Amino acid sequence: MALDQSFVGRSYPPTPAYEVGREKIREFAEAIGDPNPAYTDPEAAKALGHPDVIAPPTFAFAITYKAAGLVIADPELGLDYSRVVHGDQKFAYTRPLRAGDRLTVTSTIESVKSLAGNDILDVRGEVHDESGEHVVTAWTKLVARAADPAQDAQGGGA
Repeated sequence: MALDQSFVGRSYPPTPAYEVGREKIREFAEAIGDPNPAYTDPEAAKALGHPDVIAPPTFAFAITYKAAGLVIADPELGLDYSRVVHGDQKFAYTRPLRAGDRLTVTSTIESVKSLAGNDILDVRGEVHDESGEHVVTAWTKLVARAADPAQDAQGGGA
């Protein structure tokens, strides 16, 4: 069943604050294999003009995707998460995320489309620091694959 177009523009409440920690940044940089010293060495980050270590650009996904969970879990939207795949991700930064930031995310549904039986949901996450300053906007595209009637009839699901 296609998602309801009337959800376009719907915003969800801001998330509780997420505190960005040095160790989380270090672990993330290590996991993606990025040896940039600005991610692990406070002095290297300060030499680049930052007050503390900064996070790799894709670190914001961990925060914004969790916030998009409010959208995904909205029973009125009717998204079948068992059929969802991550379609795309992009970011627009005002400044890098840095250790010590306390960030909140407000998610808004930007578009709902149906294509070949698939539902495509675009969610925008606006990330602000504790002073209310914008840090980054993240766009997440989720694709809910069309149901396969043959598998569903056999109880195979997604």
